[in-house]
Amino acid sequence: MIVKQVSVFLENKLGRLNEVTHILGNAGINISAFTIADTSDFGVLRLIVSDPDKAKTILKENLFSVQTTDVVLVKTDNKPGSLAKLLEALNSEGIFIEYMYSFSKDENDAINVIRPVDIEKCMTVLQSSKDKLLFTDEL
Repeated sequence: MIVKQVSVFLENKLGRLNEVTHILGNAGINISAFTIADTSDFGVLRLIVSDPDKAKTILKENLFSVQTTDVVLVKTDNKPGSLAKLLEALNSEGIFIEYMYSFSKDENDAINVIRPVDIEKCMTVLQSSKDKLLFTDEL
């Protein structure tokens, strides 16, 4: 499924991540997943949240640089080889992945957050590989 991811650009300063989590928490926005990529000067906090439009608005009001991006969420089995099968299906069809991150939903399921260059082609490949990859649209 395609969802909006919130990206927040943070200065590498003590307390900035804490500030973002407090702002979102106080606004009643739940964080389901996140990852941080950093350079020496700034970091990019990428979040899957319960209300991405509200998160973007509230963070901008608090002077954060924020954008939303479409990403693909794919649930796979949480067992050895499942991620390899998913990536092989995408690779075999020439799907280039800009970045991705994953987390375990429970002992049975893993959620993979994928940012492909061509999101529509990625979705087409995933739908055609659904039975082979044994995943569902339900998260």
